[in-house]
Amino acid sequence: MAFTFRQLQYFVAVAEQGAVSRAAQILSISQSSVTEAIKELEGDLGVELFERHPRGLSITHKGHQFLRHATKILGDVSDARLTFSRDPEALTGRLQLGVTSLVAGYVLSDLLARYRRAYPGIDVSAIEDNGEYLEHLLIGGELDVAVMVTSNLRDRMALQAEILEVSPYRLWLPLGHRLAGADIIALEDIAGEPLIMLTIDEIEESTGKLLAALGTRPHVAFRTRSVEAVRSLVATGAGVALLPDLIYRPWSLEGDRIESRDISGSLPVVQVGMVWRRGSGLAQTARDFIGIAQGQRTNRHR
Repeated sequence: MAFTFRQLQYFVAVAEQGAVSRAAQILSISQSSVTEAIKELEGDLGVELFERHPRGLSITHKGHQFLRHATKILGDVSDARLTFSRDPEALTGRLQLGVTSLVAGYVLSDLLARYRRAYPGIDVSAIEDNGEYLEHLLIGGELDVAVMVTSNLRDRMALQAEILEVSPYRLWLPLGHRLAGADIIALEDIAGEPLIMLTIDEIEESTGKLLAALGTRPHVAFRTRSVEAVRSLVATGAGVALLPDLIYRPWSLEGDRIESRDISGSLPVVQVGMVWRRGSGLAQTARDFIGIAQGQRTNRHR
C-alpha cells in the first residue's frame, strides 16, 4: 500500500514538533490518528522514522533523510495547485528579498526554490544581513520582503510581520552525555558545562540573558557564526549548546549523533516570519511570494 499525502503531512508535523501530542494539537486531530499514520508510513517504507523513548520521539537518520523528500512533495503539491490558479509563465517582474543568517539555509532556501519553480519569469535577488539592517532596507523601500527572525523586531510601527514558525530553545548534547538520560533537566544543571555559543542574529544575546538568570558567568568554550561548527563541536563532546529547535539536526557533518532535550522552566522562543513595510502597496511579485510561504505553512499544519 502506497503512503498517502495525509501521512506525509502528519509525519512532517511530528518531525517538526518533536512529539505526537504537539503535532496532534496543531493538526487538530487525535493523537491516535497521528500515531497510526506514522506506523503505517513506517510499514510502507520498511524503516523506522522515529526512535521511541519515555520522553517522546526523536527522528532517526533515515527519518531525517525522508523528511527532506516529504517536505518537497508537500511543497510540489502546493505549487501544482498554484499553477492552475493562473498562468505563472506569463508573469514578469522583480522581487527583492532579504534574509537573516540564522534562517537563510533553513527557511528561505526552500521557499525560494518553490517560488522560482512557480514563477520562472520573475527576476529574484536576495541579500543576507543582520535584522537591523534589513529593517532599514525595508523601510527605505529597497527590499520588498524579508524572511527573518521577528522575535525582537525593532520598528513594529513601520513594519508588518507574519509569523511562519515558532521555535523553542532546547539543549543540544553529545551522545552519552550525563544529562541525556535525565527525566528533567533544569537550567541550573548546565551552569558548569562548557558552552558552544552561536553568534548570529540575536542568538548570542538571548542565550546570554538566559544564562545570566543563573547568577553565574557561563563557561563559554567556543564562539562561532557557523551552525555546522556548533554541531560538530557538540557531537564530539567539546560542549553543549542552547539553540532554537528550528536549526536542530540529529547528525553532524561527520555523521556523529547529537541529542536534543527540553529544559524545564520558561525559555525564550525564536519567531521566524515574513516582514514588509506597513502601509505600502506590495508588488504582485511580493504578494505571490507571501502566498507561497503561507501555503507551505498551511500544508505542514493541515
